[in-house]
Amino acid sequence: MITAAAPGAIPARVPRLSYFFPAHNEEANIEALVAEALDALPTLAETFEIIAVNDGSKDRTGEIADRLAAEHPDIVRAVHLRPNRGYGGALRAGFEASRYELLAFTDGDRQFRVADIGRLTARMAQADNPDVVVGYRIKRADPLVRVLYARTYKLANRIFFGLRVTDVDCACKLFHRAALEGVRVESGGAFFSAELLNRIRQAGRSIAEVGVPHYARVAGSPTGAKPAVVWRAVRDFWLLRLRLWANRDRAMKRGRPILGE
Repeated sequence: MITAAAPGAIPARVPRLSYFFPAHNEEANIEALVAEALDALPTLAETFEIIAVNDGSKDRTGEIADRLAAEHPDIVRAVHLRPNRGYGGALRAGFEASRYELLAFTDGDRQFRVADIGRLTARMAQADNPDVVVGYRIKRADPLVRVLYARTYKLANRIFFGLRVTDVDCACKLFHRAALEGVRVESGGAFFSAELLNRIRQAGRSIAEVGVPHYARVAGSPTGAKPAVVWRAVRDFWLLRLRLWANRDRAMKRGRPILGE
């Protein structure tokens, strides 16, 4: 079941929150993002952690992440992936490294504000207590080609999986740890987020939505629209769809547990 947010929600301060972000060649963004998280998260959670997932970066992303972890040893941790595992692999590493009952992520490019995770925690605190809250970009700050691609992708997920999520790949999501127990995901690429939501829905867990602002990237280079990335997502999309048609129970057992072995 997927439900929308009630208007006028007030951010709720949660007991414990793991916040992570994937970062591939984000040396121009990572320090500002961690500073933003250190400022915003105390208003959202009594206890929190920040996990920077350095996905095989070739610039100074890993070096900066290690320095920030050394400066804030009880709060900030750096996870390094070698070689580069792709977007889905980096998100998986963030889920596996997270320790608390609520898990949230944004991307490392600062196109979402950490404070807006409060919109998600507020929605999760409402009476229906959804298992997962996903953001949708109120107004996308993306080129037209990416907006058109996203609309096609959303329609394909709705037609072939019945996934009625407004913005499948919005990189602002919040999960109850319990909602992820037993959930397995195969994709390591751009289909990761959609596959995760599809499998959560197939497992009978509830998903709610709330609008979040979206901001243009001010530093670094995006990789999501590269042909190789798009092709991998299309391949993973159809592999999952065909396997679910052939044998749902067997398909649900494929892939690695999202929280690790």
